[in-house]
Amino acid sequence: MNLSLKNLFKSGGKAHWEKIYRKYDSTEVGWYQERPETSLQFIENTALSKSDKIIDVGGGESRLAVLLLDAGYRNITVLDISARALQAARQSAGEKAVQIRWIEADVTEYAFSRQFDLWHDRAVFHFLRDESQRRKYKAALESALKPGGHFIISTFSLDGPKKCSGLNVVRYDVSGLQAEIGANFELQHSGKELHHTPWGERQEFIWCWFQKIG
Repeated sequence: MNLSLKNLFKSGGKAHWEKIYRKYDSTEVGWYQERPETSLQFIENTALSKSDKIIDVGGGESRLAVLLLDAGYRNITVLDISARALQAARQSAGEKAVQIRWIEADVTEYAFSRQFDLWHDRAVFHFLRDESQRRKYKAALESALKPGGHFIISTFSLDGPKKCSGLNVVRYDVSGLQAEIGANFELQHSGKELHHTPWGERQEFIWCWFQKIG
């Protein structure tokens, strides 16, 4: 393996995530949820219009997009760095796949051409260990989220795992996330979730719902 490829695997780049999704079935990855109840509840609490634009960043093989369609939402985008994950998600969605916009991209590098009313991120941000990565993520968020838009984010809590999928992570509490995201986002609600992996491990997540002020 050449040095550049090694660095991609170490940093959690595209090569790393393609390897993960090639090695494991969707029900075998640590973040698997049969039904993402907390995500659905936080999104419902925003009182979005069913026609508002929603993006699931790092959506991978999650069923969230299909369940949002089932709930009546009509304008849904899924972004993920892994082509394999998106292909599996499309297949799982069946005929509903054509109703979802799919983007294969690294969120820290992608140039968004539209704005969204809600940005959902379950377990992407905590993989961004480098300040430069987090800065790019926040720039994308600022650009792609409408004024008054909703930002729902979940990361490992301070009591959560230190590593996931072979990568070190950054753990947060609510005040730490607020400090990272900045004063242009106002906290609306927060909470914790105890997630059980397919192999029975307990992982504590925090959830925050922010609203963009301007």
